[in-house]
Amino acid sequence: TKQKLTNRLLRPRTDAVVLFFTPEAVYWLTRTAGRPEVPLRRSKRGWMWNQFFLLEEYTGTDMQYVGKLHSDADRGDGSVRYVLTGDGAGTVFKIDEKSGDIHATKRLDREEKAYYILYAKAVNRFTNQALEGQSEFIIKIHDINDNEPKFTKDPYMARVPEMSDIGASVIQVTATDADDATYGNSARVVYSILEGQPYFSVDPETGLIKTALPGMDREVKENYQVVIQAKDMAGQMGGLSGTTTVSITLSDVNDNPPRFTKTLYDFRVPESLEPGSVVGVVRALDADIGENAEMDYRIIGSDGPGVFDIATNRSTQDGVIVLRKPLDFEKKHQFGLRLQVENVHLNPRFFSMGPFRDEASVKITVEDVDEPPVFERPSYIMEVKEDAAKNTVIGAVSASDLDDKRSPIRYTIDWRTDMDRVFNIHSGNGSVYVLRELDREENAWHNISVMATEFNNPQQISRVPVFIRVLDVNDNAPAFAANYETFVCENAKANQRIQTIGATDPDEPLAGHRFFFRVAPEAAGKANFSVHDNKDNTAWILTQRNGYNSLQKSVYHVPVVISDGDFPMQSSTNTLTVRVCSCDREGNMKLCNAEALTARAGLSTGALVAILLCVIILLMIVVLFAALRRQRKKEPLIVSKEDVRDNVVSYNDEGGGEEDTQAFDIGTLRNPEAIEESKQRRDILPETFYPPLRRPAPPPTYDNNGDVRDFISQRLQDNDGDPTAPPYDSLATYAYEGNGSVAESLSSLESVTTEGDQDYNYLSEWGPRFKKLADMYGGEDSGGES
Repeated sequence: TKQKLTNRLLRPRTDAVVLFFTPEAVYWLTRTAGRPEVPLRRSKRGWMWNQFFLLEEYTGTDMQYVGKLHSDADRGDGSVRYVLTGDGAGTVFKIDEKSGDIHATKRLDREEKAYYILYAKAVNRFTNQALEGQSEFIIKIHDINDNEPKFTKDPYMARVPEMSDIGASVIQVTATDADDATYGNSARVVYSILEGQPYFSVDPETGLIKTALPGMDREVKENYQVVIQAKDMAGQMGGLSGTTTVSITLSDVNDNPPRFTKTLYDFRVPESLEPGSVVGVVRALDADIGENAEMDYRIIGSDGPGVFDIATNRSTQDGVIVLRKPLDFEKKHQFGLRLQVENVHLNPRFFSMGPFRDEASVKITVEDVDEPPVFERPSYIMEVKEDAAKNTVIGAVSASDLDDKRSPIRYTIDWRTDMDRVFNIHSGNGSVYVLRELDREENAWHNISVMATEFNNPQQISRVPVFIRVLDVNDNAPAFAANYETFVCENAKANQRIQTIGATDPDEPLAGHRFFFRVAPEAAGKANFSVHDNKDNTAWILTQRNGYNSLQKSVYHVPVVISDGDFPMQSSTNTLTVRVCSCDREGNMKLCNAEALTARAGLSTGALVAILLCVIILLMIVVLFAALRRQRKKEPLIVSKEDVRDNVVSYNDEGGGEEDTQAFDIGTLRNPEAIEESKQRRDILPETFYPPLRRPAPPPTYDNNGDVRDFISQRLQDNDGDPTAPPYDSLATYAYEGNGSVAESLSSLESVTTEGDQDYNYLSEWGPRFKKLADMYGGEDSGGES
């Protein structure tokens, strides 16, 4: 009875039709396809079975019975053996070889595998020959409701604009069920809302969440947590369910107007505040956020137009009042402004809620500051004639203190702008006067700076530029416009033009220059040349006779008087030098005498004299140099070491031997004033020196050898009695060169600092006292050169 009940439960539904074909049937169907003339013959099947069905998640203690295979060739004598292959054969499914019964060995999950394809055949147990051809059959797993719905996300994040209408879509949630959706209601999901009422609702079929209340205000509540449940079995009792959380945020819309924090703002600023500086900050608040809270400020009314401006600080949305024009406490003490603030991004949907703007008043009080004096003009221009006398007043400046204190003003000139002290100013009334004589031709304009200082507060200083123009006075006589080089041909004719001259004048008359030219009166009667005034500030030099002889006279001087046309009239006599030259017939110069050529080359007599003096000096230098060279070639006093005269041998190096010696004339030691005081040894440390006992120096004598002998004896005694002398040989100097010489020491031990030769020619320039040294060293060098 149990087996029959199980087979009935596994029977397929009546709404499904399943056709099974054996491999032989499929073969004959394909062979006979397209050949209607061949009748189809149905072969007899050797065995038969229905499609097997198996329930998932079987919980019984025995193995679950699947079905039974049976062949018509089986006579019940045990000679038939049933073989099962395919999905799960031998592991998931086992077959009884004798009876053909199939059992499932483990619990099966349809969600893991919905069906299994198996192959069965019947073979002879003894011969292992196939009694039936292999056939395929399917074992399907029947679904049970063993999986709960699962949402694709957990949690969900969603946003919806505030003040949305009822039914506005928020987000759609989705849950899936792993059970078979084609069999029963195991996978049919229904959505419901567990938390979040009455603000939101959910569609039970689609899972779409919508708003359920109108006018939800973000400024009241911004975040909502909604719990959605998904239940299978179409929501019936016994179904499985799953839940998810949906976090819903109300996004902002511009539904709130800005509002000033005050209706009246009061600011105080000093009058010294620079334009562009911040006067004050006003603030308006908006319950919205982001771009919906952006606002613009503007001035809609002011009793000082253009003095102030307002701008929006985009980071804080504050209104910043800025000064645009300078303030003056003495002119206006207080300003009143009317401000308006308005949202930048408006939403037409909320226009009915009223204007999205607000207004406020601002009072700005200007505080007095002690300011420098103010000049009546930004600059002054004054004029003075260049011949004005000293202390002549040329103008005045005026400044005043506009503060309430009304401090007196003291005027001074910034001497850095008038280094030559040409002008001065009266400290009390600001009158500018002349201190020195003026010269328009030297400086036509003077630009000085006048300072005005408060008497009560010297730190308050203001400056004003004063431009002083020096007016011209006709105080300069005209002169030749250039250095003319004029010549006249020997074959010139009378009234022939040889030069056109012009004039220049440093003065600048208002009507322009007008020059008059004429020959000087003292030369008018005997003039060889005449001056023709062209009435255009130029004149011609004309010849007065025919022919000129350069041998008789090679140079003529024509005095020309030039006068200007201004008042008082100024005139000067200018001499024009005319050279006489030989010319060809066309008047081109061919040859001038030496004086003429020199003049045309631009060399004056003074220049020639200077050149001659330079040549003479160079000759003297050459002669002197030759004489010095001859003097150096004289024979030295000591020419060899075999000189039999007494001499002092000086060792230039310690241990250098006899090859490093140099002889000196004994006459150089004969100096009665050469008695030296005790000197410090050079080969020991100063701190270990103990001065030896000294004998009183003998009176100076003029004996030939006495002073030298005494000097050497004294030095020997000093060195022998020196307790600090080292035990080795050391250098001791027994010579002296005298005292007070401008040449300092001439000792070869001190002067020879290098191994190379030195030039001692300079000794010949030190006078007769050093003549022998000059002969010794200079002569030896000369001998070496020759």
